[in-house]
Amino acid sequence: MTDEAGTVSPDLRIRQLEEDLLKEKDRLDKLYTGYMELQKEAEEKTAVIEVLEKEAIDKEIELEGLDSLLSGKDSRIRGLELDGAKSGKRVEHLEPELEKMEEMYTRESARLGRVFEVAEDLDEALRVAKAELSTRDDWYVQHMQVFEDLNEAIKTRYDMIDSAIEAIREQELKQATFRERMDEALEAAAESEEEADDDDDDDADDE
Repeated sequence: MTDEAGTVSPDLRIRQLEEDLLKEKDRLDKLYTGYMELQKEAEEKTAVIEVLEKEAIDKEIELEGLDSLLSGKDSRIRGLELDGAKSGKRVEHLEPELEKMEEMYTRESARLGRVFEVAEDLDEALRVAKAELSTRDDWYVQHMQVFEDLNEAIKTRYDMIDSAIEAIREQELKQATFRERMDEALEAAAESEEEADDDDDDDADDE
């Protein structure tokens, strides 16, 4: 709406400004929406980049580990080759000794065969001896009472012999004492007789 001088009326101007404002707000909303989408995509790409970087670091570490492992394997392979060469030389030097050992083994095997034969014979002899010992033990158990009675009889006999020897010793002691008493009595009688003879001789002299 314009006046007669051709100027824009305030109402029209306000409506135009409001329309411009709406258009600008709509543009800003679209720009904000686009900005948020771009930010979201950037964050997703950053996350992907971080994952890829981590995977790259892991791959690098893995490669370093593989290099170290391969280096260690190479060293071990060289060591094994060296040990193999040394073992080959040792085998060459040990072959004569091995032949001697094989010969000794053959002789020892034959000797052990004979030893086993002797051992089997000894086992058989031991089995027979055990059977005989078992038979003897059975016989002893069956006749054990007889041996006990015989042992008791022998003990009784020795007790009787000891008692007889003790009785003989006591009798000999009594006889020795009796002889001593008889000798003493005879000596006393002889002395009395001599004294009596001396008294008779004295009386005769006095007369």
